[in-house]
Amino acid sequence: MLELFPTEKLSPLHFEQRLRRQSYTRVAGIDEAGRGPLAGPVVAAAVILPESFDLPGLNDSKKISAKLRDRLFPLILQQSLDYGIGLAHAHEVDELNVLQATLLAMRRAISRLKTPADYLLVDGITPVPLPIAQQTLKQGDSRSLSIAAASVLAKVVRDRLMVTYDSRFPGYGFAGHKGYGSAAHCEAIARLGPCKLHRITFRGVREYL
Repeated sequence: MLELFPTEKLSPLHFEQRLRRQSYTRVAGIDEAGRGPLAGPVVAAAVILPESFDLPGLNDSKKISAKLRDRLFPLILQQSLDYGIGLAHAHEVDELNVLQATLLAMRRAISRLKTPADYLLVDGITPVPLPIAQQTLKQGDSRSLSIAAASVLAKVVRDRLMVTYDSRFPGYGFAGHKGYGSAAHCEAIARLGPCKLHRITFRGVREYL
């Protein structure tokens, strides 16, 4: 699918403002966290921002520190018009593949908006399979504040889940690496075997079943 919008540097609310001029009133930014890890869920977020939204420091969650993400998280919740969080768990990643599980998490996030979105701005290149007008944006979390806000919510929620899981599944170090394939995590899988959080179809896990 070709992008509707150009890739040159624009206002971080350019896409949302342009869509409002086309009479879309509930534009939701969509993003996810956790496609690459060996363990844990994929977490997606949908965020609808007000027209006058301004939150200094907000950017793609991968480009800002964990401390700043934690500071922005409650401010996004307070200032957004609406938001939804959706998860696809490890067994769904294994059953569906990671792309389809990501789209499932996105659908779940969108379904948790209190009032339906009338347009979606989706980070990446794959549309969400829903009958809602939408556009994918490459590097959207750096180009759209709605997507950036969604990226922060998804990342913070996922990181906090992995910290919680650390005490439920001790020995793997989930609070530190958050399920990614660090050397310490790979060593723990080899030593302990996979747990219920692990994606058993992923290389680095399936060898130890």
